[in-house]
Amino acid sequence: MPLSRRLIISAVVATAAVGAGITIALLVDGDDPPYRAPSSHVVQPGAPGQPGRTLSGEDLSRIPPPRFTAADTLFIQGMIPHHAQALAMTALVPSRTTNPDLALLAKRIDASQREEITRMQRWLEERDVPSAGPQAGHAGHDKLMPGMLTDEQLGQLRQARGAEFDRLFLTLMIRHHQGALAMVRELYATGGGLEPASDQFAREVDADQSIEIQRMQELLARLG
Repeated sequence: MPLSRRLIISAVVATAAVGAGITIALLVDGDDPPYRAPSSHVVQPGAPGQPGRTLSGEDLSRIPPPRFTAADTLFIQGMIPHHAQALAMTALVPSRTTNPDLALLAKRIDASQREEITRMQRWLEERDVPSAGPQAGHAGHDKLMPGMLTDEQLGQLRQARGAEFDRLFLTLMIRHHQGALAMVRELYATGGGLEPASDQFAREVDADQSIEIQRMQELLARLG
């Protein structure tokens, strides 16, 4: 069989076997119609000088997935008020702009972040941790999450109308979204994001808000 028809995949299990050092090698033969599940060879490396151990699928299934960490909890606790402020910003749009593109974008942001707040609250409830972390306060600017608006900036946004509002909203929301991306980076930098649920959520935040930043930058450029 030509080598071009054969794909050898070597991967490290990063969720179900973190810390176990398990490597999976899969051999997929492209000349075997109809499709059959690929064979798998699972090896757990031994200690230095010791042979490795072959694991069955049953062995692998008994390895628990990584648990959530303090970094995951702080990320979720901080992202809830971060999202809540975005909702406060989008609530201002209908009465302050006549720009249909901006109104549509605000609806998208509002819908996605409301759904994500519900998911984050459920995440905390399922793990029996409080919804408010020490960073969730709004008493001082130093306690705000990255990208969050100060009371003064929110006041300026409330007072603006028309094109002035459009520019200010886009400028501040871009900064707000960039702050969320910084929070995602901080999550992984501090050892979080290994638990499957928190990892999936963080990746979705990163992807969705990156797309929205690009769209907002396009709208802002049109305003001149």
